[in-house]
Amino acid sequence: MMIWISFIIFVTILLALDLLVFNRNAHVISTQEATKYTILWVSIALAFTGIIYLIYDGSHIANPENLSASKASIKYITGYLIELSLSIDNIFVIAIIFKSFAIEQQYQHRVLFWGIVGALIFRAIMIFFGVALIREIDWMTYIFGAFLLYTAFKMLVSKDDDFNPKESTIYKLARRWFPVTDRIEGQDLFIKKMGKLIATPLFLALIVIELTDVLFALDSIPAILAITSDPFLVFSSNIMAIIGLRSMYFFLSNLLNKFQYIHYSLIAILTFVGLKMILVHYIHLPEWVSLSFIFIALMLGVLASRLLPHKID
Repeated sequence: MMIWISFIIFVTILLALDLLVFNRNAHVISTQEATKYTILWVSIALAFTGIIYLIYDGSHIANPENLSASKASIKYITGYLIELSLSIDNIFVIAIIFKSFAIEQQYQHRVLFWGIVGALIFRAIMIFFGVALIREIDWMTYIFGAFLLYTAFKMLVSKDDDFNPKESTIYKLARRWFPVTDRIEGQDLFIKKMGKLIATPLFLALIVIELTDVLFALDSIPAILAITSDPFLVFSSNIMAIIGLRSMYFFLSNLLNKFQYIHYSLIAILTFVGLKMILVHYIHLPEWVSLSFIFIALMLGVLASRLLPHKID
C-alpha cells in the first residue's frame, strides 16, 4: 500500500509542477518548448523503470504474477510504449476538438491539464474494475466510431469560419444542464454573471476530451492487460504515458499552424480511427499499421504544404 500511496504522491507532484510552475501563465507553447518538455516527461517515464526494478527486486509490493525484477521492468516499458503509441490517435482527435470549439492555443494547456487529471481518475477506475466494465460498454465503440466518421465528413465539407459552436451536439446537450456562453473568457471554465455559473467553450471542450479518453481507453487498457495483469504495472505504465501526453500534443499540434494541408491529414487520420473503432471486433490491426498510416498521412500533408501553392482565402 505504501508503494501505491508514494506513486500517487509522485504523480501529484509532477502535475502540480506542470500547472503551477512550468505553465502557470497562459501562453502559446512553442515547438521548442513542447520538444523540451516531451523529452523531460519521456525521460522521467523511462527512468521510472529503475524504480520498478528496485520495487520488485526488494519485494516491496504484491507480485501476483511472481515476476522477477527484470521481467517486471520489461513489462512496464512494454505497457508504457503501447499506451504512448495508442495515444497518438487521441492527440489528433483532441486537436480537432480544440479546432472545432475555436480554443486559442494559449488556453489549450489548461483544458488539457484538467482533461489529463480526469483521465487519470477514469483510467484508475477502468483498470481496477476494467475487464467487467469494458465488456459492458463495448457497443459504445460503434457509436464513437460513427461520430468520428461524421466529424471527419463535417471537417471536409465545412469551412473554418462557417463553424458555429451552437450547432454542435455537445453544446445543445450542455444547455439543457446549465447556461452556456460561446465566448471564451480567458482560462476560465465557468464564469459568474448575475449570480449564475455559466459554462464557457473551454468547459465544453473538456467534456468532449474526457469522453474521448474514456472511449480510447477501451482500446489501450485491454492492450496493456494483454501484456500483464499486475495492477501496479498496468496503472503506472498507463499513467506515466498519459502525463507526457500534453507536451506531445503541443509538439505535434503545432504542425497544424505551420502546414495548411495538415488539415486534410487529420481528416484522413480521423476517418481511419473511426473505421478502426467500428471494426475493432472483426479486424485486429497491429499497432505498426496505425503508426504507419498516421506517419504517411502527416508526411503527405507536410509535403503538400511545401510543394503546392498556398490556398487563397
